[in-house]
Amino acid sequence: MSCVSVSVGVGQDGVTNRALTLLRTMQFLGRKKKLVSNPKTVLYAQPLQFYGQPPLENISLSEFESFAVDRLKLLKTVENLGVSYVKYSEQYSKKLEAELKTLNFPYRTEVDEPEKQRKDHISHFILRLAYCQTEDLRRWFIQQEVDLFRYRFNELNCKKKLEFLHNNNLQYNTISVEEKNHLKEKLLNSSYGINGVTLEEQDFYKVPFQDALDLVRTRKVYLKEGYAYIPHNEIVTIVLNDFRTRLSKALALTARSLPAVHSDERLQPLLNHLSHSYLGQDYSVQKNVGKISLEQIDSLAGKSFPLCMRQLHQALRDNHHLRHGGRMQYGLFLKGIGLSLEQALQFWRMEFIRGKVDADKFDKAYAYSVRHMFGKEGKRADYTPYSCMKVILSNPPSQGDYHGCPFRHSDPELLKQKLQFYKVSPSGVNQILDLVKGMHYQLACQKYFELTHN
Repeated sequence: MSCVSVSVGVGQDGVTNRALTLLRTMQFLGRKKKLVSNPKTVLYAQPLQFYGQPPLENISLSEFESFAVDRLKLLKTVENLGVSYVKYSEQYSKKLEAELKTLNFPYRTEVDEPEKQRKDHISHFILRLAYCQTEDLRRWFIQQEVDLFRYRFNELNCKKKLEFLHNNNLQYNTISVEEKNHLKEKLLNSSYGINGVTLEEQDFYKVPFQDALDLVRTRKVYLKEGYAYIPHNEIVTIVLNDFRTRLSKALALTARSLPAVHSDERLQPLLNHLSHSYLGQDYSVQKNVGKISLEQIDSLAGKSFPLCMRQLHQALRDNHHLRHGGRMQYGLFLKGIGLSLEQALQFWRMEFIRGKVDADKFDKAYAYSVRHMFGKEGKRADYTPYSCMKVILSNPPSQGDYHGCPFRHSDPELLKQKLQFYKVSPSGVNQILDLVKGMHYQLACQKYFELTHN
């Protein structure tokens, strides 16, 4: 990591140097970069980049803010499209291209657009400052940036893809024609979307299998002696793994610079505002308090709860108990839809007493955690409900647990039985299972809601 030293403060022309100084500390770890006489010329001439070189100029505070807000709008669009459409489908791509065009980001990879490239480059680094602050923020930022990167990489023609690999020193070994012919039958049987004609036309890359776990998990590549044989049309998966790893390391490094950010009274409020924007509904102030009653919960669970919460509610009613992961996921959800602290304590106490927990034990062992969710104990943080991505990606359930995402964590046959029990039509069940098979868990959840609400 290198850090370029510049003066701190805002000059007469209203430019901020402190922010750019911090951005320059956020270089990726890894391969050494070649020094060039004019880095901007190289950076902004490329249709796609790994964001390995930080900005090398000063920008005004107004431009700093407008760039950041526009990129947040773009990333929120990426998130919404990923929920509403199959990722990288024709509809998904058209709508994302339209948003890129509207917000003045690069959207035509064959056109040299240095001003748009500049905006793309600087705005990415600004959001690193805002979204490196917590694990949840980092996870959200990485996921949206990876999805955006994948769309852009797929838009490159074959020549541009090869140029990108070369410019970023991504040297993958292609197998020889002799080895490809020798493995022809196995490559045809194990490589997704490859036939006899495309096999002859495409290069295959031999990489360590751990660099292609996404393809291995979905059984899209041939494995032999610890190596995966990847067709050129799937090389994006390897590039994405590299991009994700670099970005994750860069965010960790950026987090170390936060004390310097927090010492600047102009930047701190702006970055805090950015980090709380476009991440869904804000539950920090309970606007829904009192809008539901305890008597409504059973009815709402069967009619309107997402499947993960319906599953937790049913398990609680059946067993009169939930383990910690389930209590946190369901408890924060109930808080988010309007249950007050007093109602929440009454709800959990009544249910646990029906099981093997008496009132005294509940008050000693469980009431504290309920109050903690509402920011009345411990560090007094007012916790928000889990996002879909947090439910899907973190803390998978073990035996005896009921939290997590049913579409992500359930056995397909058990999920099928559950959907049938909830009176989802046979065709609807098949549609949901197809989405689950393609790892479109949020789309599967949305489809379940649509099918159960006509």
